[in-house]
Amino acid sequence: MDDAPDVGELVPPDRTLLGPGPVDVHPRVLRAMATPLVGYLDDYYIDVMDDLQELLRYVFQTENEYTFAVSGTGSAAMETALSNLLEPGETALVPSNGYFGQRMGAVAERAGAEVVTVDAPWGEPLDPTDVEAAFEQHQPTVFGFVHGETSTGVQQHSVAELTEIAHAHDGYVVADTVPALGGVEFRTDAWDVDVVYTGAQKCLSAPPGVSPITFNDRAMEKVRNRETQVRSWYLDAADVWEYWGEERNYHHTGPISTSYAVREALRLIAEEGLEETWARHRRVGGALKAGVEALGPGLHVDDEYWLPTLNPVRVPDGVDDGRVIERMMDEHGIEIVGGLGALAGDIFRVGCMGHSARPAKIAGFIAAFGSVLESEGADVDTDAAAAAVSRGLAE
Repeated sequence: MDDAPDVGELVPPDRTLLGPGPVDVHPRVLRAMATPLVGYLDDYYIDVMDDLQELLRYVFQTENEYTFAVSGTGSAAMETALSNLLEPGETALVPSNGYFGQRMGAVAERAGAEVVTVDAPWGEPLDPTDVEAAFEQHQPTVFGFVHGETSTGVQQHSVAELTEIAHAHDGYVVADTVPALGGVEFRTDAWDVDVVYTGAQKCLSAPPGVSPITFNDRAMEKVRNRETQVRSWYLDAADVWEYWGEERNYHHTGPISTSYAVREALRLIAEEGLEETWARHRRVGGALKAGVEALGPGLHVDDEYWLPTLNPVRVPDGVDDGRVIERMMDEHGIEIVGGLGALAGDIFRVGCMGHSARPAKIAGFIAAFGSVLESEGADVDTDAAAAAVSRGLAE
């Protein structure tokens, strides 16, 4: 093979990212990624890591020392949490009411755990009574739950109640907050959660590739006192902590440019204020919800546990969801996606996260979505939808 491939310069299309992630990022975040590289143990990068930890403690609402960023996407953070807390033969309790709760089970099984489930229908949260019964029956070592389920748009409330149940049985609690942290209220310390993780590419509004995680002292003590080695060398939290902690020993090459980006994205949240960020997501997400309901399709979730950052919009009868998704991208440059698992073909998943959770983007989505649905034969009311969005954004 003598000829070099003829590959042109990168010219990505200008999209509005309203799927389940990644989402649009602020121009400041893009500029941060374009700044010069330094070494992964350079004093400057060590300072960046320190800044990241401080900012992450703010967003996680924790004083946990063991707060850092996994080099990988949210699934790597999930694996870090579960593979470090679980030893072969221990029992993991995970939810069955969504795609990513089920993924928790797959990860726990590969860590050598016996996996049992607490059940709820897709589109509904876990009932604490069922969690209590599962603990009584199985006495799991680790209980994992999904605070915001990306596949269903359901927010799990009663977090403090769930952790209280688990701790009464000496269990450890792992919370998946991938599409929720930074967009809806979560208080790691006040709610007494042992391990919490998220992804950078959702409500934090940074590129994928770095995933924040926090362990409290109780959880890290279990990790340090394991009888067996963590099955993943790369994700062994005690070893990774030598890179993030006071020693700063080499473990792996840190993702420098992506860390710059996450630091800048977290600075934007700190400047806006965390509670103000939560309020913006609730207001803009609420306008999106009102627009979809006035349009006609509505959401496949009850108001009581609606997740403002990920909206499961019903597919109207007789409409081909794949064709709508394709036309939204081709004709309007707007990315939305379809359902997963049990909800495949039944819903569109429409994100309202981070820099994508802006009034102009949501108003533009409702106008485009209504136009496409109408031309695909759906019975929709585009004028009512536009008016509902305007009212929602004015509140």
